[in-house]
Amino acid sequence: MRRTRLLFAVGSCAVLTATACGSSAGGGEGGGQVDVLYAGSLVSLMQNQLGPAVKDATGHSVTGFSGGSTALATQIKGKVHAADVFISASPDVNASLQGSANGNWESWYATFATSELVLGYNPKSKFAAELKSEPWYQVVTERGFRLGSTDPATDPKGTLAQQALTDTAARQHDAALTRLAGNKSTVYPEETLVGRLQSGQLDAGFFYTSEASAAKIPTVPLTGEDLKATYTVTILNRAPHDEAAQDFVAYLLGAKGRKLLERDGFTLVNPPQVTGSGVPKSLRAVLPGA
Repeated sequence: MRRTRLLFAVGSCAVLTATACGSSAGGGEGGGQVDVLYAGSLVSLMQNQLGPAVKDATGHSVTGFSGGSTALATQIKGKVHAADVFISASPDVNASLQGSANGNWESWYATFATSELVLGYNPKSKFAAELKSEPWYQVVTERGFRLGSTDPATDPKGTLAQQALTDTAARQHDAALTRLAGNKSTVYPEETLVGRLQSGQLDAGFFYTSEASAAKIPTVPLTGEDLKATYTVTILNRAPHDEAAQDFVAYLLGAKGRKLLERDGFTLVNPPQVTGSGVPKSLRAVLPGA
């Protein structure tokens, strides 16, 4: 799985206001580092909004890798990355990091938002007019249509996209859709899918409403389906920068972070729901059910 490393510029805490430098929810002094592994559908949010906002508010620089949530969990267990925070697009992935058999990488997670699966399309595609007027499942099987998805083996969005195709194929008795669901040539790394669509390499692809909104990609609903990402966040056990991680999560789940999420089209879980135990005391204000 190709990974995208996003590094937000490090600045001195001296350039921030005294209030910002002292706003560390985890009790830190600011100016540290927090390493985040996150679902590839969050690239725009992390790179352009959340990372810089956390830096401004706390003084902590945010570094991270994006990719399919399942693949990232595998990398955590394989000690490929010494990360502090993990943001997944599926609670099922969190379960794979819990318990002694899985290395006890996490003890709790908070479900904080959802985002519907839709079909995003390139407005310059020769199929754009049809996608706006005809059933999506008929258009994507036309000759020459270039559809993009992610790998079900490494990414929850790929699993949902495959489900959308197979469920619709069963309802419509459409063998072409069944073949499309099993076509590996439509599979791309999650973090490259937006760029491929915008550059004209694809006519359409499966996206979450939040990432389509952030990238200004027009969409059509997957009629007959109700599939969505469910986003979770946790601080990994043995996090190298625990206090900075607490500050990051406090910002994400606080008023300012949730405002960013709403602006990008996420549906908020209000309040965030905690699964497991061991939430740090500093996060109790943003996780009242902990």
